Amino acid sequence: MQDAITSVINAADVQGKYLDANSVEKLRGYFQTGELRVRAAATIAANAATIIKEAVAKSLLYSDITRPGGNMYTTRRYAACIRDLDYYLRYATYGMLAGDPSILDERVLNGLKETYNSLGVPIGATIQAIQAMKEVTGSLVGSDAGKEMGLYFDYICSGLS
Repeated sequence: MQDAITSVINAADVQGKYLDANSVEKLRGYFQTGELRVRAAATIAANAATIIKEAVAKSLLYSDITRPGGNMYTTRRYAACIRDLDYYLRYATYGMLAGDPSILDERVLNGLKETYNSLGVPIGATIQAIQAMKEVTGSLVGSDAGKEMGLYFDYICSGLS
């Protein structure tokens, strides 16, 4: 896992250069939004169960997916879906705190699409639920932090598409 600082420094180091103005500006932006990201992460941690519950209610609960024969039918499948959404929320939060999506590739997306396809997990419904988490999270953390978190939810959705 990298963070915004490591990412900028590694890029300069590979080239054997000092940080240029663009690199310094990236770091400045990262530090300026630090408090916002930490407050958002605290709010998300305190409300994770509610975020997931509301996202499921918005996107999946009253659809064919929860009826007999659907992919979330039976308590075991429903619990697995909730577990996965919790992972996505947690790792999107880690990415937002780090200012870098690399943890999403390493710990979430690497092989996920293939695994879901082999298990018959509906990727479209998963993306729908992640987008609902993006909306619910944005309403809790505010516009600026919501936009920042949205980048990481969108990254997950893009990796699943």
